[in-house]
Amino acid sequence: MFEEIERLRTEFEDRISKVSSLSEIEELRVQFLGRKGKLTALLKSIPTMPPEKRKDFGKACNRLKEEIEKRIKERLLFIKEEEKKKKLESERIDVSLPGRKLPVGSLHVVTKTLKEILRVFTSMGFSIAEGPEIETDFYNFEALNIPKGHPAREMQDTFYISEDVVLRTHTSPVQIRVMEKHQPPIQIVAPGKVYRKDADVTHTPMFHQVEGLMVDQKVTFADLKGVLELFLKEIFGPETKVRFRPSYFPFTEPSAEVDIGCVICGGKGCKVCKGTGWLEILGCGMVDPAVFKAVDINPEVYQGFAFGMGVERIAMLKYGIDDLRLFFENDLRFLRQFSGV
Repeated sequence: MFEEIERLRTEFEDRISKVSSLSEIEELRVQFLGRKGKLTALLKSIPTMPPEKRKDFGKACNRLKEEIEKRIKERLLFIKEEEKKKKLESERIDVSLPGRKLPVGSLHVVTKTLKEILRVFTSMGFSIAEGPEIETDFYNFEALNIPKGHPAREMQDTFYISEDVVLRTHTSPVQIRVMEKHQPPIQIVAPGKVYRKDADVTHTPMFHQVEGLMVDQKVTFADLKGVLELFLKEIFGPETKVRFRPSYFPFTEPSAEVDIGCVICGGKGCKVCKGTGWLEILGCGMVDPAVFKAVDINPEVYQGFAFGMGVERIAMLKYGIDDLRLFFENDLRFLRQFSGV
């Protein structure tokens, strides 16, 4: 039986030297010292031995048990220390390396374009006015000389909340609200979101507009041309060519559409400008007397001009963007191109 103790000691020493993880050392402890372990089995055999051998055999078993527990403890500390070293090595920080820059966000290209538009107009003395995006039919249409049944209503695919409440189709209602509350002189721009039932490469259901209004006693079409030419050359560069074409809007008379020389081909003719060398950029005109009457401003005393533009269209032409939907898809590859603009 004493030979069995020596055999266990030899087996344990051989196996513990090969243990390399906490799970393995726990498994070894259970195999030798557990309730069904090898050394435990020897201790349970003592009652079957001759009485004169029991004492010495029991002492030998207990010595082996103490040795095993001591060796397990030593090996356990060694393994923990090795794991600690590996962890420290893997998590080592080289303080001489350059720091990692945190990603920094930037303004959206539409927001940047809008800020630039407003900067130009405020530098010319225009104030910024805002209004609700949910409007009544009166402010969105009727006060702008577009009564019910007017063909011009078909020009705008409107989102109706109810028969007399709509999502505004332009920021012109802001002009009406300002003229209701303030007597001339008035010089404002109205930026904001507008909504129309439209969605393709050049249209989205929601987009941004900036509309402008100037009202005073001696405002002429020449003033309108001067303001818009200055604005467009500030946005697109001093060499930008500008032309006015006759057009129709129910709230201005006379009305015009404004073109700039194609920023893609320099006026030579390309796919973007359809070979004309010109790009439509905004609409404008002298305020129709019927609009003044709707807000109790005397059209015999005061004249004014108004204009409107899509912010996304300005951004597309300024930065060479060919699909309006890119502005709203949140593709970081697209947005990062303008982080330094």
